[in-house]
Amino acid sequence: METKVSTKTRRNWFRKSKYPTVIAGPCSAETEEQVFETCRSIKANGKVDILRAGIWKPRTRPGSFEGIGIKGLPWMRQMKIETGLPVTVEVAKAGHVEACLEFDIDILWIGARTSVNPFAVQEIAEAVRGVDIPILVKNPINPDLALWMGAVERFERVGIKNIGVIHRGFSNTAEKVYRNRPEWQMAIEFMTQRPELPMICDPSHICGNRHMLKAISQKAVDLNYDGLMIETHRDPDNAWSDAKQQITPNVLVDMITELILRTDHEDDPVTQNSLNFLRQELDQIDNDLINLLGERMSISRKIGQYKKENKMTILQPKRWQDILDTAHERGRKNKLSNHFITQLLKTIHDESIDQQENVM
Repeated sequence: METKVSTKTRRNWFRKSKYPTVIAGPCSAETEEQVFETCRSIKANGKVDILRAGIWKPRTRPGSFEGIGIKGLPWMRQMKIETGLPVTVEVAKAGHVEACLEFDIDILWIGARTSVNPFAVQEIAEAVRGVDIPILVKNPINPDLALWMGAVERFERVGIKNIGVIHRGFSNTAEKVYRNRPEWQMAIEFMTQRPELPMICDPSHICGNRHMLKAISQKAVDLNYDGLMIETHRDPDNAWSDAKQQITPNVLVDMITELILRTDHEDDPVTQNSLNFLRQELDQIDNDLINLLGERMSISRKIGQYKKENKMTILQPKRWQDILDTAHERGRKNKLSNHFITQLLKTIHDESIDQQENVM
């Protein structure tokens, strides 16, 4: 069933207007000159609301650039004073929090490598207990909705009132297109369960490249996200980290300007009536699908009984491959991707196996 999530129910501390809030700045603070030049250019373009920079960079293997460290915090504070824009920095442990508070950092964000670890999240939560500072929580590396929500809840329990979440995609070893697979449905489910929390998209980490940034940003805007976090560098090709996914401030402003903003038209009865008519058609189709699936599982149980009586194995690999091949062909005729058809049929097939096992 289609679920509608309205920004009107979200906390308004993050999104101040109908336009998504834009967070931009370099993946890593490298030098004072690089930070100042990048942030000044971003401010001059007038399309960014919050400045960001990585101060500490958790890397997969030692030896790569792991951030300039505390040396970069005075640079961020200076840019905050000069531009008048709030600044945000990633923190991964209590010591990072203490340093950021000392240098008047406005917003802290929790990275994907940290949000996957409840012990690390709790340590940071304790460090901000009693502090009035907004926290943004990136989704964990693995697609675990409960883990993502749990990280948010740890900050709520220590009294943090202004919390947002960042959708940066999920690691998947089979992924060929994205750096991190978007798994949009997981972010939508988060918004459905916690509509009061602002949802921000990080296209840079989803894409891992420049050429897809605009398309992913537009998708986020179409899904009514509250903001975008986009890595921006004065000289992306020579960046010390994640060079391929960063863009210049000029490219950023062009991209933001070209995004098509949409509205939910909640206060327009004519539009809502037309939309509701289409939704009713969807609901009827969904009901029919559920009834058909019920009939299908009834047959699966009969097949299970037959296999039991004839001492046959439940899984028939050749039969499963034939089903997939036929479905992919039909799916293409109906403008459905192979990935969608495979995922759909795998879910149905798994349930069918369970149904057969119940009678074996």
